[in-house]
Amino acid sequence: MPATLPIRRDSMTQTQVPDLTLADLSMLPQDDFTDRLADIFEHSPWIARGAWPARPFSDVASLHQAMLDVLAEASEQAKLDLILAHPELAGKEAASGTLTQSSTSEQKGAGLDQCSPEELQRLRALNAAYRERFGFPFVIAVKGLSRYEIMDTIEVRLTHGRDTEFAACLNEIGKIARFRLDALFD
Repeated sequence: MPATLPIRRDSMTQTQVPDLTLADLSMLPQDDFTDRLADIFEHSPWIARGAWPARPFSDVASLHQAMLDVLAEASEQAKLDLILAHPELAGKEAASGTLTQSSTSEQKGAGLDQCSPEELQRLRALNAAYRERFGFPFVIAVKGLSRYEIMDTIEVRLTHGRDTEFAACLNEIGKIARFRLDALFD
């Protein structure tokens, strides 16, 4: 039976989320632990499941590192699948409203929901060029960046080789995960 935790209102998303401590998390059975952290890495609960044996966690940094260790040990295909699980910025998922709650909040925070038609056209063209060149979506931790900085970064990263970009996407995914963990355990 899952542990019952107090509920608080999340100020960014205005949804109810469990008031979870690391001590609470560390005591959960593996399935409940995985459920609580399933979307820290976009649509990839296998990372949370793999981090469970490293409990107990003394701080967010140790939990994050345990999750990064699982990712580091994953196959290249699993890493690619993780990258592919990320939505394109201001892409079809955003337009159709099917982004995860975290992705919606992150993209909105970067102002991607406020793009002019010309900016949206530029961003979508850059996304398409990036996917065509590398075979996976452009991934960046958008927190603290403007939509202009994001578009400029895509242009720069389009000049890199595939291996460099594969590693860059995984690094950015690690940053996104840390931001999400920090928000969960604020």
